[in-house]
Amino acid sequence: MERRIVILSFTRAGTGLNRILCGTLQKNGRTCRGYAVEKYAGGDILPLPKDRQDLFREGWGRDAFLFVGAAGIAVRYIAPWVKDKYTDSPVLVIDETGRYVIPLLSGHVGGAAALADEIAGLTGAVSVHTTATDVRGKFAVDVFARKNDLLITDREMAKAISSAVLEGERVALYVDCPGCTVKGDAPAEAAVCSGPEEAERYRYRILIGDACPEDKKAGTLLLKPRNIAAGIGCRKAVSPELLEKGFREILGGNGLEMGQVKMIASIDLKKEEPALLHLSETYGIPFVTYTAEELRRVAEVTSASGFVEKVTGVDNVCERAALLCGSGGTLIQGKCVRESMTAALVRCPAELEF
Repeated sequence: MERRIVILSFTRAGTGLNRILCGTLQKNGRTCRGYAVEKYAGGDILPLPKDRQDLFREGWGRDAFLFVGAAGIAVRYIAPWVKDKYTDSPVLVIDETGRYVIPLLSGHVGGAAALADEIAGLTGAVSVHTTATDVRGKFAVDVFARKNDLLITDREMAKAISSAVLEGERVALYVDCPGCTVKGDAPAEAAVCSGPEEAERYRYRILIGDACPEDKKAGTLLLKPRNIAAGIGCRKAVSPELLEKGFREILGGNGLEMGQVKMIASIDLKKEEPALLHLSETYGIPFVTYTAEELRRVAEVTSASGFVEKVTGVDNVCERAALLCGSGGTLIQGKCVRESMTAALVRCPAELEF
C-alpha cells in the first residue's frame, strides 16, 4: 500500500510551503495531510496536536513524514521512534524555501529517497542523497527489491552484498520463479545468470524465488516475489486467529509466506467480514470483493459446492476470487479447505526491472 505523507511545518513561510507541497503531491495522486503550529494552521492545514508525538505514535512504520524546516527539528521529533530501517517510517526534511529536500531515514527500504526525488521533480528542489550506493552510482539490492516488490529474507546478507558492491565486486543475480522475468540493462555490478550453476562462480548471489536450496544458502540472498493473489472464503464471524491460521497453513503448504501475498479477494457478501478486514489491515494487503455475477465469469474451477452456491450464488468463492483478482496468472493451489475457511492461490506474472 502506498504510504500517506504527513507534512509538518513550524513557521509562517514553512506553512506556506506545506500548503504548496500538499496540493502538488495530491495532484500527483498522493495522500497527504499537513500540520502546522496552531497560529499558522487553517484551512487544509491542521494544527499540530497538543502531544505532537501522537502523530508518530499512530503513524510510525506506516506513514511517511516530511519536515519543513531544520534537520535538527526532525531528528529530535523522531528520535524516540527510530528502531530498524526495515520497519521505520521514511523521514525527509525540506528547507522552508523549498530549495533542498533530503531523505533522512529509511531512504531505500522505506522509500524516502524515491519520495525526495519525486518531490524534487514536482517542485524544482534539489534532492540531496547521502547513501553510499546512491552517491557512488552503485547497484543497491534494497532499492532493487523495493522497486520490484521483492521481500528481503536476510538483512545481514543484503548488507554484505551492498558492502561487496561498494568494494567493486560483482554479484550474481538469477531467477527461479515461474512467471518472473527481468528486463532492462543490468548495472555493471550485477551479473545476470541463467541458473545456480553459473551463479556459483561469484562469491555473492541474489536469487529471486520462493526458496533457496540448502546447499546454496551460503553467500546467497533470497528475494521472494510478492506476486500471489489469494481468494478466501469463510464462515460468518470466523475468528481472525482461526482464519489466519488456516491461511498460513495453505500458504506454507505451497512454500509461501504472508509477505508474498499482494492481494486478497472474496465475494462482496464478505466485504465487512471482520476476520478478512483484520488480515488485510494487519499485513497491509489490499482486500477486494466481487459480486456473484462477476465471480461466475470465471470459466472453470477445480471443484464446486452446491451448498456454497445456494448460500452465495456461486459454486466456489475462493478459487473464482483468486483467478479474477490474479487475472493472467496461474492457479497454483485450487480450493483448499481448513476449519471455517477456504483459500485458493494464483501466481501473477512479475516483470522485474533494474
